[in-house]
Amino acid sequence: MNFIFQRLGLRLARFLSQPRSHYERFSVLSQAQLDDALRPGDLLLVEGNSRISTAIKYLTQSTWSHVCMFVGKGADGEGFVIEADLAEGVIRSPLGKYANCNTRICRPVNLTEPDRLATLQYALDREGLRYDTQNIVDLVRYLLPMPPVPTRYRRRLMELGSGDPTMAICSTLIAQAFQSVKYPIIPHEAPGNQSNAPGQYDTALLKPKHYSHFTPRDFDLSPYFEIVKPTIQGDFDYKKIQWVKPESVLRDNNDD
Repeated sequence: MNFIFQRLGLRLARFLSQPRSHYERFSVLSQAQLDDALRPGDLLLVEGNSRISTAIKYLTQSTWSHVCMFVGKGADGEGFVIEADLAEGVIRSPLGKYANCNTRICRPVNLTEPDRLATLQYALDREGLRYDTQNIVDLVRYLLPMPPVPTRYRRRLMELGSGDPTMAICSTLIAQAFQSVKYPIIPHEAPGNQSNAPGQYDTALLKPKHYSHFTPRDFDLSPYFEIVKPTIQGDFDYKKIQWVKPESVLRDNNDD
């Protein structure tokens, strides 16, 4: 069964990695603003333009199809990220790779400096690992309420991914990095927990979500990551925005 799923995952990955012909960028964020706003350890959520991006967004009902971690700037002053790429595995990529994509910055709140460095190092140490294509198939099965497989094989559906430590996918790589320092993403209260009020995690006994169950949107939904919007971090003044006159907008729409 593992061999079948690996072959299926590889074929599916090759097909889904093909880019779409149309992609609309809504972000007004410049590359310079992104460079200035990001700090080492920040996460960059990406709305990709490949077929697999479309599939992930559909399955997770989210805008975000990819997540990577900002590492810092190299000797040339260019920022770079660590990520699990479908075709190349875990690699360092220039930040400019996502210059034409819709993105969002997620920042772990109150992460201590030693833990931030340890999180970065955990991800960097995985550079060179292969992409876990079997996890693509398993994630699809996990998201289906009634997997269409014979009963005798359903126990195997509890195993997400290949289980091979030399493999990774984008969201599990990041989840493992933060879980290595016990930083919460979306934890669950443990069964039998007697906390007085929901959400009071400082007194509750928590159970971590398995790293292979994470998707990019979980970092957006997490209550422990701040959403950073560079356009309003500085001296934002909406009065300075230059708007197109309404009659010009109507004329352009009529032309379409």
